[in-house]
Formats: sequence, structure tokens, C-alpha cells
Amino acid sequence: MSKLQNKVAIVTGASKGIGASIARYLASEGAAVVVNYASSTKDADRVVADIARGGGRAIAVQGNVARPADVDRLFAINPGTVETEGVHAAGFIGSDFMKDAIAKTPLGRIGQPQDIAPVAVFLASSDGAWVTGETLAVSGGLR
Repeated sequence: MSKLQNKVAIVTGASKGIGASIARYLASEGAAVVVNYASSTKDADRVVADIARGGGRAIAVQGNVARPADVDRLFAINPGTVETEGVHAAGFIGSDFMKDAIAKTPLGRIGQPQDIAPVAVFLASSDGAWVTGETLAVSGGLR
């Protein structure tokens, strides 16, 4: 049986990059996935907090996450440097900044969206049931 059979996942910001990869991985593990894109960080944060308060497991993918004290079932994934459309648009690929990021990353490369998605599946599944209120660095070892 799939890890997320009979579960529903709402993925905001799933139109591309990390969010799209997470949506695909959740679906591949059996979740019924609702894809949404919230153009406002404030709105997305409110949705995540509402899910957590309602007993669901909410996962935020952000660099710096302010975790509300009353939401114990909120998780955050800090993905470090990941190759996304935004990184390409910013001119990061091939730049000295990228070379420096790779040199500082113990695994010797920048991440890919598919490096982040399995962690979201883990947190959403019963495998991650003993993890709560944490921020996980999924960054190739970069601190």
C-alpha cells in the first residue's frame, strides 16, 4: 500500500519547481492532491496554519520560517540552494555565486526539486509521525 493512500494533500505554490515536485511525489504515494498557487506569502502561511490547527500535518517550504507557537504540527523544510526556474531567471546558474554555493555544500552540488519532495512525503506520512514542530535542513549539508 502507498504511504499516503486515502490522504488528501493541498499544495500551494505547486505550479513549478519544488512545489510541483512535491505535488507529484505526494500523488505517486497515493495522496489525492489539490494543487493551488497562493500569490501571497501571508495567505499561504494562513492556509498552512489552518491545516495544522485542524489536526492535519502542515509542511512549509521556506528559507526562514516563523513557526507560530500554538501550531505544533507545522513542519518546515529549508531546502538550501535548489535549481528552480527562479534560480535560472535570476542568472544564478553558472555564476560565481553558484560556484561558491557548490564549494560550500558538502555534497558538492546544488539541489534539485526531486531532492526535496521525498522529505515532504516522509513528513506527511505515518513514517514521520514522531516528528513535530521541526525545521529540517534539506540542503546537501550546507548550514
